[in-house]
Parts: sequence; C-alpha cells; structure tokens
Amino acid sequence: MGPIEIEIRGKLQAAFEPFLLEIVNDSSRHSGHAGAKEFADKMGEGFDGIVESHFSIKIGSAKFDGVGRLARQRMVMDLLKDEMKVVHALALKTLAIGES
Repeated sequence: MGPIEIEIRGKLQAAFEPFLLEIVNDSSRHSGHAGAKEFADKMGEGFDGIVESHFSIKIGSAKFDGVGRLARQRMVMDLLKDEMKVVHALALKTLAIGES
C-alpha cells in the first residue's frame, strides 16, 4: 500500500465512517497507459516508488442514505480533491445502507 492509498483510506474512513471500504490500486493494469507516466512525472525526477495512478473504490456509508448517486460521488471527489491532482483515474461505487 502506497502513501496515496493510505491517505485516501484515512480520509474516507474519517469522513464517511464506512461499513464497507474496498480500495484497489489498478495501476499495474495500466502500466503502459499515459496516466502512469503522468503520475511518475508529477512525483518528480528519480521517483521509484509504488505507482498510484489508477484506483477502484467501493464505499458504503450511512452518510449516503437519501443522497443520489451523483451527489455521493461528488462528496467523495470533493474529499479527495488533493489526491486527484496526482491520481489519473478513479472508478467509484458508492452504497447506502441496504444497497449492494
């Protein structure tokens, strides 16, 4: 787990107190993709750490109850705005209680 994933996990847990939180770093599946190169460029010359350019997140929270899907995604994206400056792609699934 790299530093960006750790930061994402911490922010999501603190803000949403999720009953479900799955974070997958999909970056290795996109290693030849432009986003991976952009990530390394943003991290600076000599970067040799974990590439964290593509993530899939599934999060369930009571804080999403009564909130539409688009508004839920905006809530998450607003929270992660700093991380999204270096993350190229984020697949997001948000769930309220009772949804699967």
